[in-house]
Amino acid sequence: MKVAIMQPYLFPYIGYFQLIKAVDLFVVHDDVQFIKGGWINRNRILVNGSPFLFTFSLKKASSSLNINQRYFSDAFVEEKKRLLRILKASYGKAPYYFEVTKLVEEILEINPEDDISKLITRSLTKVCEYLNISTPIVMSSKIEKKNHLKGEERVIEINKRLKASHYINPIGGLELYNEESFLRHGVRLSFIKSKPIVYPQGKEFVPWLSIIDVLMFNSKENFNELLGSYDLIGNSIGLGENSCENVLY
Repeated sequence: MKVAIMQPYLFPYIGYFQLIKAVDLFVVHDDVQFIKGGWINRNRILVNGSPFLFTFSLKKASSSLNINQRYFSDAFVEEKKRLLRILKASYGKAPYYFEVTKLVEEILEINPEDDISKLITRSLTKVCEYLNISTPIVMSSKIEKKNHLKGEERVIEINKRLKASHYINPIGGLELYNEESFLRHGVRLSFIKSKPIVYPQGKEFVPWLSIIDVLMFNSKENFNELLGSYDLIGNSIGLGENSCENVLY
């Protein structure tokens, strides 16, 4: 079984969804420390031809808390309305504006009792449903494991608990994870590397924006082609007879 583990990101870029589709089970890593300045509560869309960073503010809390212990601030409702206004001004003429805006509105119907990881996990699930991605999504806080472990040891522990045979990580993990460490536990390690992705967007294409931007300009059929535009980098232990992935050694 192929597994991927990622922190919950708000409306992440297409590579995040390539990773979800590439595995048999996707784990949202919600019970690790929240790190300020990442992509957990913010992302980028296109405004007037340039990247624009939108952010949902969080309630003040200790910096030592985990992601699933943090909550959106009381300003969330107004920040949501502002985002929807920006989407209308920036994407009102995009071919899939109405469908995507409806999806975003449904996702942002927040339950005040939900922590940020629950809303983001729901958003990932709803986008996957929209794109007919059937990969099950679970939260790491629901997996029984040795929670004191950190870094690579923690990732290997989750893979062992899930009886994974193949762990796939974004290409940035090349400097973080050791192939031999995983193999000692019977888990193959690979890294997913997105190919350059370009679609009709505007006068000058801006890559790697939020999934919102990609959805605005692409049909579901075209999106499925984009989802398969990646390579897997890893060793040569079997991929399986039905795999259509490109593997680089």
